[in-house]
Amino acid sequence: MRTAVITIAAGRHRHLLLQQDGLARGVRTPDQYVIVAMDDPDIGPLTADRAPAPHVLDLPLTEGRLPLAAARNAGAARALEGGADLLLFLDVDCVPGPTLVDRYARVAEDGALLCGTVAYLPPPPPEGYDLDLLADLAPPHPARPAPADAEVRRAGDPRLFWSLSFALTAPTWNRVGGFCESYSGYGGEDTDFCATATRRGVDLWWVGGAPAYHQHHPTHDPPVQHLDDILRNGALYKRRWGTWPMIGWLRAFEALGLAVHDPACDTWRKR
Repeated sequence: MRTAVITIAAGRHRHLLLQQDGLARGVRTPDQYVIVAMDDPDIGPLTADRAPAPHVLDLPLTEGRLPLAAARNAGAARALEGGADLLLFLDVDCVPGPTLVDRYARVAEDGALLCGTVAYLPPPPPEGYDLDLLADLAPPHPARPAPADAEVRRAGDPRLFWSLSFALTAPTWNRVGGFCESYSGYGGEDTDFCATATRRGVDLWWVGGAPAYHQHHPTHDPPVQHLDDILRNGALYKRRWGTWPMIGWLRAFEALGLAVHDPACDTWRKR
């Protein structure tokens, strides 16, 4: 089974390089490493002449916004052109554990959407993270299942899917049809992807033994910097699926006086 790791990136160069280092040290290295650089011409030179050797695609912004859905589709298309049988998607902030690629490849089946565990790391020491110590720094995120290393939990709740680390076979990707490119900017496109997968009979599996480690970076909770994106993409999801995604964030925005909900027509708008 030929594997391809696909990462989309804009900035976060140190995080991307550590991810590349993690892939190089895995018990199984990917046959392809596809990086989609969103309006970031520095990524190609930065990652060149390093292992695993990347295929870097350049993608412009969409009306000034990061084209996350389109970037994942472009990365998948490049991987499939290169003969990939298994597509592994990793967030740019995620460092793969040494068994991640091998474990996904061993358990992959057509008709399954695979999600490994993700641990959120504390801030790195001045010298940076030590790849040998990542597993000791943080447990898997408590809001997602954390199966044992040899365990696979089938029939997962699709509402818990996240795009930080997941994998699926080429036929399953084609069955789902990729990400809806009407989404742009932050939020909603991954929830839509899993909703589509579920509708098309694809099962969500939580996979033990395929850990990823999310590198620390400053953030906001809720992500107020993405308010406009979340409202726009949330409304798109509502039109497509009949419910609002990211409801926890929307309610948090409401509590901060940034958004308001109209229950009469079930709409959210910026205050």
